[in-house]
Amino acid sequence: MQGKSNYYCVIMAGGIGSRFWPMSCTSHPKQFIDILGTGKTLIRQTFERLKKICSAENIYIVTNSLYKELVMDQLNGISEEQVLCEPMRRNTAPCIAYANYKILQKEPEATIIVAPSDHIILNEEEFVSNALSAMKAASENDWLLTLGIKPDRPDTGYGYIQFKESVVYPDDKQIKEVKTFTEKPDLELAKTFLKSGDFLWNSGIFIWSLKSIMKAFEKYLTEIDNLFREGLSYYNTAGEEKFIRDTYSVCRNISIDYGVLEKAENVYVRASDFGWLDLGTWGSLYDIRQKDKNGNTVVGKNVMLYNSQNCIVNMPKDKLVVLQGLKDYIVVEEEGVLLVCKMADEQNIRQIVSDVKIEKGEKYV
Repeated sequence: MQGKSNYYCVIMAGGIGSRFWPMSCTSHPKQFIDILGTGKTLIRQTFERLKKICSAENIYIVTNSLYKELVMDQLNGISEEQVLCEPMRRNTAPCIAYANYKILQKEPEATIIVAPSDHIILNEEEFVSNALSAMKAASENDWLLTLGIKPDRPDTGYGYIQFKESVVYPDDKQIKEVKTFTEKPDLELAKTFLKSGDFLWNSGIFIWSLKSIMKAFEKYLTEIDNLFREGLSYYNTAGEEKFIRDTYSVCRNISIDYGVLEKAENVYVRASDFGWLDLGTWGSLYDIRQKDKNGNTVVGKNVMLYNSQNCIVNMPKDKLVVLQGLKDYIVVEEEGVLLVCKMADEQNIRQIVSDVKIEKGEKYV
């Protein structure tokens, strides 16, 4: 651990990862799966990475109450009080507000890094260096920082951050003032962004002092801040669970990007390049997996491919599967559910999951 004692980490781990269905499902989402075959689940990798920034006891995991036991099982040594259980999904702003008030009771002078539980980071040393530099800057300034990723292609699946060129922090010249946020653009706009050179991908990794983010909530998400402030006498007591359940039942569903960062004037970005991948879709997993001479990537001992190219195939290890004449397809089986989908149509998987839930019942999702 290289950070200071008042450095805290918040891992957001409440999502279902429906675009990875059927491997990721409600009872066992992708963050709790060893999706890369490394021997460690995504949340375990995230936890170990963040332990290089702050001490293990300063790491909080915000997750759905369904997944409390999974978190406790997978993160050895974590205490129950570090697992913040949401009764329902309400997006990232309520998740962060909850963590803010829990940290406030322990360390009002905290500097915090907030990170999703399911990202891949290939160069961890560079990530830790970038994050610590940004945390130092956030501890010294009233800034809301995000780590921005230098784009290498016009990807339409990410949000983009436009930055101003001027140097604002002499200790780290890669920290820039944010000019605009743009949510997932179309291809032509993404190409324009890439060509201009002053846009970064929004990684969804945030860094700020507790004081700065709480001040931002008071100003831009007043109703959410007021809801969680009412729990000051309940946090870390037997009454916390009921208070949180009641609060979430009336809390607005809104992202921190839309609720705060797109409105605030003190938003900064640290331009970074540490081998980042938001593992959001089968296509993103295909990109980083090893492929055979025909561009296929296969999990499963008994998969036979004929005249098939550029497919991602995930099968139970002993199942015999023969595929002929497929090009650019996703073929996945998990727990008796088989998905065959064109790679180009993978953004429709979320809608497919919704349809399955309505027509076939919850046991399949």
